[in-house]
Amino acid sequence: MAANPVAPVPERVKLYVVRMPTNSTNRPDAYFICATPRTGSSLLLGLLASTGVAGRPEAYFRAPDEQSWTERWALSPAADGRVDYAEFVPAARAAGRTENGVFGAKLMWGTLDEVVDKLAAVYPDDAGPGADLTLLTRAFGEIRFVHLSRDDVVAQAVSWLRAEQTGTWYIGDSTPGAGAVEPRFDEMGIRAYAERIAQHNAQWEQWFSSFGIEPHIVRYEQLCADMVSATRGILDFLQLEPACRSPHRRSAFAAERRAERALDRTVQRSAGPTAGREPKESRLDVDFRCGF
Repeated sequence: MAANPVAPVPERVKLYVVRMPTNSTNRPDAYFICATPRTGSSLLLGLLASTGVAGRPEAYFRAPDEQSWTERWALSPAADGRVDYAEFVPAARAAGRTENGVFGAKLMWGTLDEVVDKLAAVYPDDAGPGADLTLLTRAFGEIRFVHLSRDDVVAQAVSWLRAEQTGTWYIGDSTPGAGAVEPRFDEMGIRAYAERIAQHNAQWEQWFSSFGIEPHIVRYEQLCADMVSATRGILDFLQLEPACRSPHRRSAFAAERRAERALDRTVQRSAGPTAGREPKESRLDVDFRCGF
């Protein structure tokens, strides 16, 4: 599967490199789960929140959701009607941190530039080329980063396309219209999403490298295989001790994984003696019906 060329790193990153200390012994003020869609990020946020010490991480900075957060926190809009980041960020920090002061949030690749640009308007003295990390640190304090990705990019692409087609992003999704459309096989769509995922993963890695950031790496496959160990690994990275004996997984995810395995067994039985020897195109079709 050929991937599109990776977009170049923005000039503001390439020209001004800031090295983060990698041997810090201080507990961070904040951390970000840096991901792409369909990597188990919502599951991981729930696990981290269940520890009682790793903040209350959510996708606070996803642009389509900012208005609903603003209303929930009873914030006043800016004069132009847009979200006032000078009020929004402190409110997000208050909502997303636990009693120990640790704040957590999720960022997708496309969200990062939006957050940095909005912070530049709040802190114009710190704005400029290469100011990403400076602005983030000004707003959130000492930060650590967790990079969440998925080894099986084809399965991830299938899952993303199915969610977009059906409007269902998780079992029990009550969003209006969710599940109203049946998924359909679209090989070109799967390939396009796979290329997009590969590009976003590469851009995350380039951004980390440009700023001297060494993120904690978590794979979706690792998370599914041992949720407790994956969560404890992040807590160790953040130098946090969980308040509970073991993190709790979300029941909706567990139900979806059981449904996925049941579907997979059904498809394998129907495939007969040729199961496991299909060409790549047939594998895409199986993944499309069974992928999480």
